[in-house]
Amino acid sequence: MKRAIWVLMTAVGSVWALNVVQAGILVSEKEVLREARLEWLSMKKHVPKDPDPRVQAYVQCVADRLIAQLNDQHKNLDWEVVVFDDDGINASANPEGKIAVLSGLFQVADTPDSLAAVLGHEIAHATLNHVMDRAKKGARTDMLVMLGSAATGIQADMIRDGATIGMTLPYAREQEGQADLVGLQYMSKAGFDPCGAIYLWKNMANANTVKQPEFLSSHPSDDARLNAIVKKITPALVEYNKARDAGNRPNCQPP
Repeated sequence: MKRAIWVLMTAVGSVWALNVVQAGILVSEKEVLREARLEWLSMKKHVPKDPDPRVQAYVQCVADRLIAQLNDQHKNLDWEVVVFDDDGINASANPEGKIAVLSGLFQVADTPDSLAAVLGHEIAHATLNHVMDRAKKGARTDMLVMLGSAATGIQADMIRDGATIGMTLPYAREQEGQADLVGLQYMSKAGFDPCGAIYLWKNMANANTVKQPEFLSSHPSDDARLNAIVKKITPALVEYNKARDAGNRPNCQPP
């Protein structure tokens, strides 16, 4: 089951890869959004959800508090969070605010603060419009349009040729790093301890038994992510303390 859902997450959830670039022709934003919507509906239909309603309520609680920090434009997206029953360590977001979480993520995101770091990252991909940016980049390298990204996955299937390594992957790493730091802002303003992001990536480093060089991955290495987060942790802690002083104290209880 894990292998099957991982393939689906890679094709649908992890990178929301859609075969909508033909011969390097850039499709419209409307087409990309339509395909993303269809893929999300397909995933909900065919992938089993976590059977424990407390798990869904817990993840929804964390997500709601993060979404509350967004500006009106992004806050009014049709956000939806679904926890799928699988032991894969992954999460993903599509451009319309649909967030998929695999239950295996709780192996490393085992506190509300660390879960907020993952969800904040995914929400940031949507608010930063990374989907369309990556779609445009994908068209120029004659690849699949990339929609969103997993917070944790290694996208080995994308490594197809030198153009991919030279253009698309570094561009994706830049997006991943940006999503990490914007997500850090969201979680801090929501009253989640930003140190949870450091805790998360230490756990992730221990969980990643299969590693590949950073230049061959669309995601920064664990060490690179940790270093970038540590550099920004002081202003995030200031925001966190302001939020707590203002009474912003989320009470999302793990099941």
